[in-house]
Amino acid sequence: MSHANAALTPKARLKLARLIVDDGWSVATAAKQYMVSWPTAKRWAERYRVHGKAGMADRPSRPLTSPNRTPQAMVKKIVALRWRKRMGPVQIAFRLGLPPSTVHAVLVRCRINRLRYIDRVTGEPIRRYEHPYPGAMIHVDVTKFGNIPDGGGHRFVGREQGEKNRVATPGKPRSSHHNPKMGTAFVHTVIDDHSRVAYAEIHEDEKSVTAIAVLERAVAWFAARKVTVERVLSDNGSAYRSHAWRDACTGLGIKPKRTRPYRPQTNGKIERFHRTLNDGWAYAKFYGSETVRREALPAWIHEYNHHRPHTAIGNKPPISRLTNVVGQYT
Repeated sequence: MSHANAALTPKARLKLARLIVDDGWSVATAAKQYMVSWPTAKRWAERYRVHGKAGMADRPSRPLTSPNRTPQAMVKKIVALRWRKRMGPVQIAFRLGLPPSTVHAVLVRCRINRLRYIDRVTGEPIRRYEHPYPGAMIHVDVTKFGNIPDGGGHRFVGREQGEKNRVATPGKPRSSHHNPKMGTAFVHTVIDDHSRVAYAEIHEDEKSVTAIAVLERAVAWFAARKVTVERVLSDNGSAYRSHAWRDACTGLGIKPKRTRPYRPQTNGKIERFHRTLNDGWAYAKFYGSETVRREALPAWIHEYNHHRPHTAIGNKPPISRLTNVVGQYT
């Protein structure tokens, strides 16, 4: 590719070569006309004679042969250690007797220099997917958070004060060690595969009855936004393996699907949403009680759906992928 200050662009080279070859100009006269050296003008004229107009393009600067290039057999060994053993450049270099810089160059060339580019379980390149329209697939799951004692939890007030707050919180049963059990908040989450629009509710359990009720309300919530749910993907939790869940999906006209066992990556969109939920809501700031945190969830979900840019969909909010939604931009 020609640099910004190049004397001859491909078009100028063609004009120069045609003056010499087609119009009979001398090489010296044509070189003076285009303010380049005599050898340069002669080189482009010779390329034009042999290759015609196509010869005016830049040629790659890569040499025809690279005697010092890492042999392909060694490249395969490096890639195998990276995929199967999760080794870094230094460890691979030590194993194979190569400089770490050589190993790193090979990993970059093969586009596996970052472990996040590779599936952590199988060692295969990550295969990303996205359904073509809203409602084609929704993901459901449950994430758990420990309830916050009155006065704040240990993350913000420290371990000692946090324990005091636990003891002082009324209405909590005590364990055998006389420590009150704060309980667990079960956050049932639903996310649309195409748009990443999310729906969430907090409950006291993750039983099938609760999960079914959440699904029914979520389907109605999406329907109010003109989204018809066709399939639902869940993990292999007991609630989602139950006959009640299967029958509820059938009644709603939804096809239930489950991930492969021990493969949470298949449900990766909602797993990633849980991390965002954790950082953006559950532990984002100090909450004086569990009630205050739970009251903050609807506002955060609205912020996530309507205003927070999502990197996976072009830095736009998820609701932007739903069309003709009432109050879409409020």
